[in-house]
Amino acid sequence: MVLGVLGLTGCGGKPVDRFTLEVDLPAQFRFIGGANYGPATGETCTLPRRRGKRPERKIFIAHYKPVAERVSFELPLTEVIEGCPTVLRSVDFRTYAKWGPRDSDVGGDNSSFSVRDYSDPDVPGMPETGVQELHRQCQWMFRTAGPQHAIIKVLTCSAFGGASQPKEQRAGVVVQRDQLPGKTLRLVLTLTDDEEPYFDDSWVVVPGGWRRCKGKNHEDLYAFCNGNTSDFKPIKMPDGRICDVYPSCK
Repeated sequence: MVLGVLGLTGCGGKPVDRFTLEVDLPAQFRFIGGANYGPATGETCTLPRRRGKRPERKIFIAHYKPVAERVSFELPLTEVIEGCPTVLRSVDFRTYAKWGPRDSDVGGDNSSFSVRDYSDPDVPGMPETGVQELHRQCQWMFRTAGPQHAIIKVLTCSAFGGASQPKEQRAGVVVQRDQLPGKTLRLVLTLTDDEEPYFDDSWVVVPGGWRRCKGKNHEDLYAFCNGNTSDFKPIKMPDGRICDVYPSCK
């Protein structure tokens, strides 16, 4: 499904260089993306600073769907903005996901990638298929909040990176502009089934899941274990049940 086409004409009616950006989204995910343009290398023009309108930034959005889907956008690699020749410099994303039925049951995380002017022999190039994939794995982290120690969740995601690239090396990932015209850059988001505590030293693994450390007393909202792994407090599940163990409620 093509959800958007962003500014694909340039000076003199000539088509500008472009590429296809595909995003594979898990069920109940959405994002707001921004394609950011800056003066091309060697240009002395500057873009005007202004509040509100930002012609050098093009927004594209994918909405929540109940099933996993692939969305597609056509993005120009070059544009003339108010007389200034510009090139695509980076693309950023704010990713959102639902973990429950309430409007507030949403987590979010940010990521981005940069577009480089020149080829780097140390950076993997475009495959012969014409489709380059960047992967990003997301995970739900659970914690408690409020006097009833209600379960809420936080979404954390790795930075975009190649499938074979170690996660710890993916920060600051770049793609090469000269390899993108007419090709496809595919961003693959996945959601792992494994959930973990958001804060260290606050939960203890037990049969069926995790128990929340008691801390100083039942009213202690921080409730770090501090070596006490035998005293716990009940928690309130997202469906309203009061339980001892998350997520099995045993």
